[in-house]
Amino acid sequence: MEEKQLQDLRALLDGHEVFVVMDGPAGSGKSTVARATAKSLGALYLDTGAMYRAATVRLQELGIDLDNRKACAQAVSKMVFDPATNPDSGAVFVDGKDVQHLIRTPEVSEVVSKVATNLEIRATMVKQQRRILLDAVKEGRIIVSEGRDQTTVVAPDAPVRILITASPEVRMRRRGLDLGGEITKDKLADQVLRRDRDDLTVANFETPTEGVELVDTTDIGINEAIDTVLTIIARKFTPVG
Repeated sequence: MEEKQLQDLRALLDGHEVFVVMDGPAGSGKSTVARATAKSLGALYLDTGAMYRAATVRLQELGIDLDNRKACAQAVSKMVFDPATNPDSGAVFVDGKDVQHLIRTPEVSEVVSKVATNLEIRATMVKQQRRILLDAVKEGRIIVSEGRDQTTVVAPDAPVRILITASPEVRMRRRGLDLGGEITKDKLADQVLRRDRDDLTVANFETPTEGVELVDTTDIGINEAIDTVLTIIARKFTPVG
């Protein structure tokens, strides 16, 4: 969008309770689109996937077996999460420590699904994420949140719910580029496709439910995807008639 259009959109949203939630599989572009959308609107940004990764890092630090689901859930329920909501910051604090430099390592990517598919942990995370969203709304701030279950579980009544998707081939190519080509094809498939299969057992992020807008980024560039999302937001808040 041109700057004048963005100014008009920000004016349109002023005075409304605005929280935008996005879901999507790995490599679909949801994080990039969500972060850019937040920047365009002068909004807060929440990366919920980073919270699961932070929990994974902390569990590993505590020496807890990730296959011991009960022990993991009990430990996570006691953790204090404080993810940065500034879209220019990647900080993710858990128990007072910023673990942003650890959460994207292959070692974490290979096992994070063990944490993310733990239903007790997900219940804890849903409460944490809802708190962050509601705090932002109470403060009169716009917030953009992205993850796997934002549109269906965390905020099913959000005024704007969007599912970002792309073909498996495109998603794998993008993730490979993100990792600088320093990963084998098999490991890349494990991080993208296997993780999606695991997470689909506890969340629906491939098929939009009623009221959720679908944005397919397979054949469009990132700027077009961002403009599409901003147009959806504008449409949601434009008075009819």
